[in-house]
Amino acid sequence: MGLRDLPLLLLLLLLVDCRASVSAQVGDTPVVTTEALNSTKPAPTTFRPAVSPRPHETPRAPRPSSDPRPTPVTDVAALCVCDLSPALCDVNCCCDPDCSSVDFSVFSACSIPVVMGDSQFCSQKAAIYSLNFTADPPQRVFKLVDQINPSIFCIHITNYKPALSFINPEVPDESNFDKLMKTSDGFSTNAESDVSLTTKPDAPNTAKYEYGVHLQTSHSFLRFPSPLTSSLCTDNNPAAFLVNQAVKCTRRINLEQCTEIETLSLAYYSSPKILRVPGSGTKVPITVQSIIIQSLNKTLTRLEDTDTDVLRPLVLVEAGHDKICTNIILEVKYSLTYTNAGEIIKADVFVLLGAVSSAMVPFQQKFEIYFIQQNTKPVPLSGNPGYVVGLPLAAGFQPQKGSGIMQTTNRFGQLTLLRSTAEQDCLAIAGIRTPVLFGYNMQSGCKLRLTKAIACRLVAQNVESLLKGQGFPDYVAPFGNSQAQDVLDWVPVHFITQTSHMKHFVLQDSCQLPVALAIEVKWTKYGSLLNPQAKIVNVTANLISSSFPETNSGNKRTILISTAVTFVDVSAPAEAGFRARPTINARLPFNFFFPFV
Repeated sequence: MGLRDLPLLLLLLLLVDCRASVSAQVGDTPVVTTEALNSTKPAPTTFRPAVSPRPHETPRAPRPSSDPRPTPVTDVAALCVCDLSPALCDVNCCCDPDCSSVDFSVFSACSIPVVMGDSQFCSQKAAIYSLNFTADPPQRVFKLVDQINPSIFCIHITNYKPALSFINPEVPDESNFDKLMKTSDGFSTNAESDVSLTTKPDAPNTAKYEYGVHLQTSHSFLRFPSPLTSSLCTDNNPAAFLVNQAVKCTRRINLEQCTEIETLSLAYYSSPKILRVPGSGTKVPITVQSIIIQSLNKTLTRLEDTDTDVLRPLVLVEAGHDKICTNIILEVKYSLTYTNAGEIIKADVFVLLGAVSSAMVPFQQKFEIYFIQQNTKPVPLSGNPGYVVGLPLAAGFQPQKGSGIMQTTNRFGQLTLLRSTAEQDCLAIAGIRTPVLFGYNMQSGCKLRLTKAIACRLVAQNVESLLKGQGFPDYVAPFGNSQAQDVLDWVPVHFITQTSHMKHFVLQDSCQLPVALAIEVKWTKYGSLLNPQAKIVNVTANLISSSFPETNSGNKRTILISTAVTFVDVSAPAEAGFRARPTINARLPFNFFFPFV
């Protein structure tokens, strides 16, 4: 080789040295940490002969920039997403700082092998965890490397520092409200006209009461005492819109301090003013409609003047060795009238005041609240939901298939029986009926006097109409509050015709005369053992007919007509049910006994 070839050789060596330097800069330089050695050292880099790779196979490193890159907020070396138990080592969590080298030696694998930040960055740090099973004992290996994103669409520089973390929003107050109004995009300002943001007094108010919403007053809400965990009265219970309540609770007081307890006075329940709608300035006062005074011997006296201003306040008097507190609230009944728009337009209260002696403490109080819609009349029920003893049965008929149950407006005339009178004349009491009351077994009857000239069939039709009454129902409501549109829930009336032949009389043209109507109502106790509800499950009407009697000519015939209703309790014996004993469904981790099993 001559001297003239020396510059060419130097140029070739210089190119090889530059390519090796560039390869060392572009390649990843991991930092390896081994638990057993507790040391950090750069991994050895092996330089191979330079081979020109294809441009699309090797990712190109981002070009250096003079702009300062913000320091990443997230430190991937300190981030551990599988560390779920504080101060405890999680199984197979190689990044858990609570795990020691002894714990790592029994791991089977790393549940999270790679921890990194946002994958959209062109270059970022990544923490790589692995296990070295060739070592004795096995060791955890940690690497912190620079990951290069091969995509051409990546984030090179993050020049907006607030985007790297969540910032606390600025809370509006008196000092910064105007500034936030100008910078907010939710409002538009007009420099030409002064736009007032205050609500106009005559602007329509869209607020309304909805079901279950607490009734607001000028100060807080309408209080409705009720028992909670015990039978004692709790005064902080709020009254809710359209929630009818009727409760009883016990009041335990020191009678000597009765004048200082505001929940015992009438003013506590009549002075609040209910807001017409939530948040409005219109207030509805509570009007005292009725005041009844109860004495110690339980006699009741109704006051004609219900003006609360002239009522005597709570007064403690001494009667010998006994002390008596008068004008104590014993019963409170609220009646609130509302509109379709959810507005309270009227509030009435009915109270019972009484005298309580020291021997009567603790005493019981009753509170009730119900809502009535404007321009409507409350529909009386026979129970809610179960029937109440002594109230009439709800019944009706279905005019056509697919329609609802039709009922008469007179709830005491929906299912009736004959009403007995002193004269016992069936023709005189044809239109007099008595309602069938739940739980009351009743029997009534009359005498029908006929002559021989009257035709049997005409008499049979009239007597059957007399027994059934006008519009005998086809269905009976199972509960006292059953709705007429729920036809499938109503109990059909099974009408049975029974013939009874009399041996002492001769049949005349096989004419059968109805003589009795027996109604059997079967009911059961439905629901909880603590508060069972009466439910009707079957109704049977048995029309009993007899042969038309024939007597000697010129003699009058007397026939006894009777009706009866019987209530039969078909409730099954109550069996106390107990929950099944709880079972422990504990499962151990699959590698709990590793490495023994």
